[in-house]
Formats: sequence, structure tokens, C-alpha cells
Amino acid sequence: MSDQKSDQIQRLMTAMTVVQSVTPPQIPHGAEAMTAIIEWGPGDTGAPPHRHPGGPCFGYVLEGEMWFELEGEAPRVITAGEAFWEPGGDVIHYSDGNHRDDTPLRFLVTMLCRPGVEMFVLVDDAELEARKDRRVPAIS
Repeated sequence: MSDQKSDQIQRLMTAMTVVQSVTPPQIPHGAEAMTAIIEWGPGDTGAPPHRHPGGPCFGYVLEGEMWFELEGEAPRVITAGEAFWEPGGDVIHYSDGNHRDDTPLRFLVTMLCRPGVEMFVLVDDAELEARKDRRVPAIS
């Protein structure tokens, strides 16, 4: 490798901060990816319970604090500068709301989706009741 390429690689490695590294499920040919910035005002509870049946989601909190709860995991707070991910599929995402009532929450999310599958599906009250045993209480 030339010294110039070596210097360029070193410069890139110095500029890059890895915030998350996960192994996602297989992404099929023809899959769709969508990146969006979500903004919730102070105290906003966020999206209602939902799932991403077509594939995983990867996110990064840009500003504020998110109250994050996935089925099978204890709820937790994710703060600005931290990354998160969810596996998608059948897993319910209960909360992505603003944990604070004095500042906005902004986060970036990239959703991957298999062809022909909806990217975002709301979960109805009957299903929430039927699966309530899968929720993990918040750690005090």
C-alpha cells in the first residue's frame, strides 16, 4: 500500500467513531432502507406500540433522552450520542418517547425492510393484552 493511501486510511480511522456494531439478520435482495429523523417535543410519549415486521432498525439519539422499551427487555433511557437497534420481526417496540419534559428529543433511525412487507405496523390493544407477560418491568 502506498504511503498516501496509508495516510488516508489513518486519517479516516482518526475521524471515525464507531457508536454501534451489530450483526443484523440476512438482508434479502430488493430490500428497502429508509432513514428518518424523528422529533418529539418535551414530554411527548412518542409513537404508539408498534413493530417493524420487515426487518431491523438502527438508531442514534441526536438530542435529548429517549425512553426506549422493546418486548423482552427492561425499559431504559438512551441519551444523546448513544445508539440503539431493534431486531424487527415480531418484537413489539413499546416506547420511543421523550424521557424529559423540559427539552425536545431528536433521533435518527434507519429501518430495513424485506420486499412486500410493511415497514411500520401499529399493535392493537387486544394483542398488547395477550402479550403483556412478555414485558419486562423497569429497573428501579
